[in-house]
Amino acid sequence: MSGRIRVKPLDWVPYIEPVDVTQAAPRQREAMQVTPSSIGVSPYVRTLAHDPESYLARTILFNAIMYAPGGLPRADRELGALGASLVNGCPYCAMVHARRLTDLTHSDDAVTALWHDRPDLLSQRSQAIWAFARSLSSTPSSATPAQILALRDAGLSEADIIDLIHAVAIFGWANRLMHPLGHAVPASGKR
Repeated sequence: MSGRIRVKPLDWVPYIEPVDVTQAAPRQREAMQVTPSSIGVSPYVRTLAHDPESYLARTILFNAIMYAPGGLPRADRELGALGASLVNGCPYCAMVHARRLTDLTHSDDAVTALWHDRPDLLSQRSQAIWAFARSLSSTPSSATPAQILALRDAGLSEADIIDLIHAVAIFGWANRLMHPLGHAVPASGKR
């Protein structure tokens, strides 16, 4: 396919002042250490740290869904998160999960196919995950038994399907949490 897609980074800018790590209360500092990020404590994390108890609970749940060993492969979870983020209109999360999917698969084929609205170019497994994630995100009741059967036919176990539902659902929540707290902008280049 011509027109390869390169996903450019975005920054997320909060509407309220994030917690200053150097001024953070002990409970806030403790909560911010739960993140698996290797790039430091992001403005999003520092914004959520205003309420360290809910941030801590959110992060433990998020990490268990997206990073726990075993179960549905990470690339499939990222594809579900990408589908949810696009339906939910969250360009920042869509960019993050498109990049993670590309990194995990060592290919931009899926992201390129989806950018060109060609899910038919995906594998049977990815097509089933993509369709289910988008239906579940758009209107949960629009996810159909036929889509569950397609997931099974593509090799997903019952536990894998539950992992996928969790990944899609956490982004139904995470995307909607990000929207009122801030917005995406083109990356500043300071990386």
